Amino acid sequence: MKKLMIAISTASIIALSGCETFDAYTGESKTSNTAKGAGIGASIGLALAYVQNRDKSSADRKRAMLKGAGIGAIAGGGVGYYMDSQEAKLRKQLRSTGVSVERDGDNINLIMPSNITFESGGSNLSNSFYAVMDSVVLVVQEFDKTIIVTAGHTDSKGSDSYNQLLSERRATTVAGYLRHKGVVEARLETIGFGEAQPVADNATAEGRALNRRVEISLFPITE
Repeated sequence: MKKLMIAISTASIIALSGCETFDAYTGESKTSNTAKGAGIGASIGLALAYVQNRDKSSADRKRAMLKGAGIGAIAGGGVGYYMDSQEAKLRKQLRSTGVSVERDGDNINLIMPSNITFESGGSNLSNSFYAVMDSVVLVVQEFDKTIIVTAGHTDSKGSDSYNQLLSERRATTVAGYLRHKGVVEARLETIGFGEAQPVADNATAEGRALNRRVEISLFPITE
């Protein structure tokens, strides 16, 4: 994991600007007209870098899994409209749940703070969050032409190794719930970033609460 984190550098994020989408069949990035000029945030950029920097054998397996599951690409130039429609439904379903919906170009990011998803220090979903996850499932099942990356993040309390494992467990738990509810496994990727990607100051309780999160990134499958 340490090697992976080094490989996914700041330079990679800059290179993966808002004009990039993920082609799940070739494992390569692709320019999208609707995303030109838009900047991708750090977290969603890292998730995108992760799926795009796999080795060839992993990319080939992903392509075969998607085809085997009957998951096709978004036709023609309809990527922007497809993701617009998905974003609108997600915002409607997740209103007042505490989950933030962010749009970066043709990609969508769902930010789930740990205070509504997990017990403190744990990796089991809170019972009260099942209904929220079911709302996510409804939308991603309807809009199935996306790769779904669940990424775990922690604050800086505790050791690097503990936080890394906790972030991975939480990402796996969220992906596992999606899989259990019928989301095709070929669409799912998981990664843990530990404490390496804070979005707020770890010196304050409020900042640490923001840093403890799981994010679900949705990337369109393009031709």
